[in-house]
Amino acid sequence: MELRQLRTFEAVVNHRTVTDAAAALGLAPSSVSEQIRSLERSLGVALFDRAPRGMTLTPAGDRMLVWSRRLLDQAELARAEVVAARAPLRIGALETIAATHVPGMLARLADRCPELRVEIRSDASRDQLLSEVASGTLEAALLLDTEGPLGELGFRLPPVRLDFVDLEPVPLVLVAGPSHPLAGVAGLTRSDLAGERLYVTTPACSFWMAGERLLGADVDRVRAGGVALTRACAEQGLGIALLPEFAVRAALEAGSLVRLDLPVQALSMRLVWRGDREAVPGLREVLYAASALPSARPSALPSV
Repeated sequence: MELRQLRTFEAVVNHRTVTDAAAALGLAPSSVSEQIRSLERSLGVALFDRAPRGMTLTPAGDRMLVWSRRLLDQAELARAEVVAARAPLRIGALETIAATHVPGMLARLADRCPELRVEIRSDASRDQLLSEVASGTLEAALLLDTEGPLGELGFRLPPVRLDFVDLEPVPLVLVAGPSHPLAGVAGLTRSDLAGERLYVTTPACSFWMAGERLLGADVDRVRAGGVALTRACAEQGLGIALLPEFAVRAALEAGSLVRLDLPVQALSMRLVWRGDREAVPGLREVLYAASALPSARPSALPSV
């Protein structure tokens, strides 16, 4: 087995097709296919079931995935020790919460472990962040979900064990312009919004998914792009919007938006990491700095 074969193996697991894995690695698809075949020949077992819709792991592939990450982690630890340099810890965050929530976590981390270097990368795609955590490109990522098991909001999880800690609730609010017919109406129910125009972002967005759970098919959805544009459409009286409270607080205080009286379940900001990578230097410090919030609720914090 070669390390490059293991990296290619993990890329195919995360992207599910040779073509997508090749694009992520910057390799030709033929090179990715040959590396996977060579790895399978060296082991004497098939690691993937090939199907028109993509590649899925065989039972042997599931076992290999655990060992692959261990071996790649050990190789990275060996490299860092030999060159006497501690690699920075790489943390991802959804763009919608990066600026509002990451600095506080970094401040707690700096108090706990001032010598630790951390790199932050924000991304609009939750799936991309999860894929990079699964592949080891990122050590952990901040994203939004709802209470319960990881992915309860409705998004797909990569085929590796992921642990998480709930850091704090992210309240959502259903808003409209002050002249909207439902503004000021007390005790709204879901049926009161039937036929309303709901301005939304993209289907992969946490707020879109939260709207699906709250309102189902009772409202008309109009895509408006990002949070700022969605908020602006509601301010202009074009319809309603379901957004995080922190993104509309100023508009509510200014009176350019009003809160509609419909109960909305808060989302939860979660820090997600690979359960088999807790030995990566610095990761435990990040997990405990993040969980220092009074409202943090761990699902599986490592022992120290």
